[in-house]
Amino acid sequence: MKRLLATVTVFLACAVPLAPTFAQEVTLKVHHFLPTTSTAHARILTPWCERLAKDSAGRIKCQIYPAMQLGGTPAQLFDQAKDGVADVVWTLLGYSAGRFPLIEVFELPFMMTTAEATSRAVWDYVRQHDPAEFGNVKPLAFHVHEPGHFFLAKRPVTQLADPNGLRGLKIRAPTRIASKMLAALGATPVGMPVPQVADALSKGVIDGALLPYEVVPSIKVHEVTRYVSETDARQPGLYTSVFMIAMNKAKYDALPADLKKIVDANSGIELSATAGRLYDEAAPVSKKAVLERGNAINVIPADELEKWKTATDSIDDEWVAEVGKRGHDGRKLIEAAKALIAKYSRK
Repeated sequence: MKRLLATVTVFLACAVPLAPTFAQEVTLKVHHFLPTTSTAHARILTPWCERLAKDSAGRIKCQIYPAMQLGGTPAQLFDQAKDGVADVVWTLLGYSAGRFPLIEVFELPFMMTTAEATSRAVWDYVRQHDPAEFGNVKPLAFHVHEPGHFFLAKRPVTQLADPNGLRGLKIRAPTRIASKMLAALGATPVGMPVPQVADALSKGVIDGALLPYEVVPSIKVHEVTRYVSETDARQPGLYTSVFMIAMNKAKYDALPADLKKIVDANSGIELSATAGRLYDEAAPVSKKAVLERGNAINVIPADELEKWKTATDSIDDEWVAEVGKRGHDGRKLIEAAKALIAKYSRK
């Protein structure tokens, strides 16, 4: 018996180190509002999930739900991340009009340069000047799209004044600031999320839309418009919109330390910059699709744009007054945003 017990003890001592260790695994529900053909889905979120899986040896997995497959509307995505309906969301912050006023500085007319440089600037700006607006989620990235343009069904826009201006045209606006800009330029702004734009154009609900080239083929806007009016590429972009990749805080906090490090290493300013760069790269490809469709493109020159800048100067003043009522120095925030954009545009 003693000899048997000794044998069993030796066996167990040898066997215990060979027992498998079950490390924690996690599956992230990732939700967004665009189709699978979009840059956001195919080139940003899918590769990001693949990197998480690779770096974690398969312990972090993603289930991506495009086109609002988990329900709700695009404007509700931020709250879905906050409340845990989704673990991670990609959303356009301007769909929640007025909710994130400090980030709107990047959506003011003629602020941005490239999407990559401006996206880096947004990440730094939030960390330095605007962390409170996003304190109830875990920010993973902020980015913008490349400069937006006018996509028009009936006629081109070539100048501010009539008869080739925007007066009398109903134009889709992506954000609150863009609506103000369109009104200042003489158009009638119509707010709507991007998935609704092509249908609204085909039915004559709107005459045109403010959009970046990148998204046009994936939502088929080039099939229901005939004209594009660009702004001079040597000038700051007419407008852009700020996107965010946000994670539910409780989901992040529940991760073991090693998985948190993997999420952190694949997020932040470099993910923001990568997303912006992908939009910059997608623009000429999408523009080619617009040209192949036979749509006409005209460029609004720099001297004409000076009139547009004068017409929209009051929007900066209004924004400064609005954030001032909340206790913020809007002029300093505009200067901070411009300085960050300039810093990264030089690199």
